[in-house]
Amino acid sequence: MSSFNKEQKKQKSPAKRFLFILGLGMFSLYFALGIAIIFWKDFPLNLEFKYRIAFAVLLVVYSFIRFVRLLRSNT
Repeated sequence: MSSFNKEQKKQKSPAKRFLFILGLGMFSLYFALGIAIIFWKDFPLNLEFKYRIAFAVLLVVYSFIRFVRLLRSNT
């Protein structure tokens, strides 16, 4: 019961909560953009297929790096 009380008392400040939500939003944006580029048939930029896939994979990997950093800074 005492560990529950410690967790209950330890609340995030509004600034930290806002930055956490912003970080989740940016993770979602990069991830969705990467997935969209992979499956978008008529991609507006004139890229070869292999470069388009490489760019999309780079975006997805970058989004997961941001997500891991976000979770580590949250503890």
